[in-house]
Parts: sequence; C-alpha cells; structure tokens
Amino acid sequence: MVALHLEKVTKIYRKGENEVRALDGVDLDIEAGEFLAIVGPSGSGKTTLLNILGCLDSPTEGRMIYDGRELRSLGEKGLSAYRRERISFVFQSYNLIPVLTVRENVELPLLIERKLSNGDVRSRSEEMIAAVGLAGKEGRYPRELSGGQEQRVAIARALVKRPLVVLADEPTANLDSHTAEEIVEIMRGINAERGTTFVFSTHDRLVMEHARRIVTIRDGKLTGDERK
Repeated sequence: MVALHLEKVTKIYRKGENEVRALDGVDLDIEAGEFLAIVGPSGSGKTTLLNILGCLDSPTEGRMIYDGRELRSLGEKGLSAYRRERISFVFQSYNLIPVLTVRENVELPLLIERKLSNGDVRSRSEEMIAAVGLAGKEGRYPRELSGGQEQRVAIARALVKRPLVVLADEPTANLDSHTAEEIVEIMRGINAERGTTFVFSTHDRLVMEHARRIVTIRDGKLTGDERK
C-alpha cells in the first residue's frame, strides 16, 4: 500500500534574478512499512525533499498524496494539523526539552493533541519508552542521559502518536559508531515489529547498510532507486 506519493514535485528558490531548482520533477512512491534512505551529496536536494515529505515546506509545483489524501486541498491550517497528527521527526540534535523528564518529553505530542485520557497518555508513553530500551529511566532529565539515550527518547517521542511516517534527518550524525549502530538497530526493530515507516536523509554508510531501499538524489533529480 502506497502511503506517500509525490508526483512531478518541483521546488524553486529565487535569489534576485536567479532561479535554483532544489527539486526538479520528483516522482516518488513510499509504501507503508518501508525503511528507506535518501542519499546524495551536499546540495543534492535531499534535505529539501525530506522537508517536502514532512510538510515543513510546500512544493512550487506537483502533487502530494498521503494516505489517499491530496494535501494541497487541506489549506495551511489543515496541513499544519495533518503534519502534527500524522508525521513525526527525528533530528541529529535530539531537540528534547531540558526541563522535562523522559516521560514528559515523550508524552508531549499526545498532550498537545488532547485526544487521549491522562491514563492512556501515560500508558502509551511508557510503552514507547520501554520499546527503545529506557524502562526505569522515565524520571530522568536529558542532562542525565548520554547522547544515545537522548536520541532514544527522541525516537520514542516520534513514535508515541503512531504516525504515518517517521522522517529522520541525519539521526546518527552526533553519535559514535557503536551508539549509532544501536540506534539504527532500534529503529529497524521497531520497523519490523510495528510496521512503522521510516525515511532517512543521511550520509551515514551504516544507515545505508541497514536500509531496505536507497533512493539517490543529485541536482534535484532522483538518479537511483535500489531495493534490497
């Protein structure tokens, strides 16, 4: 089943009289449950593509259909709500709130949505904290955690609302090789056990080795699509 569909997506940035095509007619289907890496040299357009996939930026041209829904029909307010409810992000800088505990950081997306009871919020957050191997550390603060543990919290926070897709922008960039291996294994395990769709933007060979599909981008165009 196709979860995310991009059709002839183009992103143009204008600087004075100059025009930069960061994306140039990209066609891409991402199926539910994929573990996919977007790779390419610096300036290739992979970060722009990830931002488009995450609805953080809008294409200049083209169509985006997610879970059978044409996103341009939602309008700005509807698109913001869709992103908040259906798309999660994991960044290299973790982006945890330092004054909140592990549990409070993970609960935050659910508290913002206000759709679950307090008991359900607590149980779902504890389920995801355990899933990333941090059971027993719910009351710790980010300053009391290692970098790898902070990234585990960020993954749990991304997963707690059960999104359509998790977009990960260089999630191993700030980690040593051993910790990076652990983090990728956690995400691969969650992908296998829960069917969560993961899309990475990365330079990391480790992530590429674990990915089941590698999409290559260069000069704003898709130049390769390899399935393992």
